[in-house]
Amino acid sequence: MITSQENTITPCVKDYWQLLKPRVMSLVIFTGFCGLWMAPGHTHPILALTAILCIALGAGAAGCLNMWYERDIDKRMIRTMNRPTASGLIHADSALAFGVILSILSITLMQLAVNTFAAALLAVTIGFYIGIYTVLLKPNTPQNIVIGGAAGALPPVIGWASVSSLDLRPWSLFLIILLWTPAHFWALALNYTKEYAEAKLPMMPNIGGIKKTKKLIILYATLTVISSILPYILKMAGEIYLGCALIFGLGFIYLTIQLYKSDDLSSGIKVFAYSIFYLFILFAALISDKKVTYG
Repeated sequence: MITSQENTITPCVKDYWQLLKPRVMSLVIFTGFCGLWMAPGHTHPILALTAILCIALGAGAAGCLNMWYERDIDKRMIRTMNRPTASGLIHADSALAFGVILSILSITLMQLAVNTFAAALLAVTIGFYIGIYTVLLKPNTPQNIVIGGAAGALPPVIGWASVSSLDLRPWSLFLIILLWTPAHFWALALNYTKEYAEAKLPMMPNIGGIKKTKKLIILYATLTVISSILPYILKMAGEIYLGCALIFGLGFIYLTIQLYKSDDLSSGIKVFAYSIFYLFILFAALISDKKVTYG
């Protein structure tokens, strides 16, 4: 008798690691660290590491719960069909339990070791990504990533809140990531228009069309570059940061314009890859050119 894959293959640590969406988590860790680093004030290195660990665990938990909820959709798309839950390698109940445990652990540890406000923000981030983005927005509106991007934009605010009270400065970092997310995601989504349509997910390329999506990518890339000037205006960083923001930002806009002119949708992969590089450079420049003063 033939048995199913999930009954014959025992998942290993690597499979559970994949549930956490490690590539996404790495960017979340970096932006969360940036918020922590830029915040005025002092915190013990152990507590700082604990805060970053909690942000990482929270991001991983959100990714895990997302895979659990979307496992049937993931089965219908080539890009996602090999995910542990979609392939049946990890049972849905196991993924759900793993995600819930990590969520509780990350929030509780943040509250006990860091502070209650940072823990509350982390809880909101996880809840927003699962409850608002995954469950409500993604299946119902092509603007899902525009609004849902708020979840991915909150880590630097959480990092900041783990050290200091909030003001306009951490929200400027939030705004940069929020505006960056649509251009970043839609550039990749252009290559999966048919798959999203077959999975009945209303993504911008298959609802608004390729041309409209490309125009919106240019718009959001431009808005991202404009917003990247805010940390300089708010005196969080100096001229080195501003130079990097403008030079690499113009490169981002240039690639989106080239994408609009091209009939080759694979050009979207170049924009997608560059957008990750751009955000990394932007936040690395911010860290290296920190000008935040105390008080």
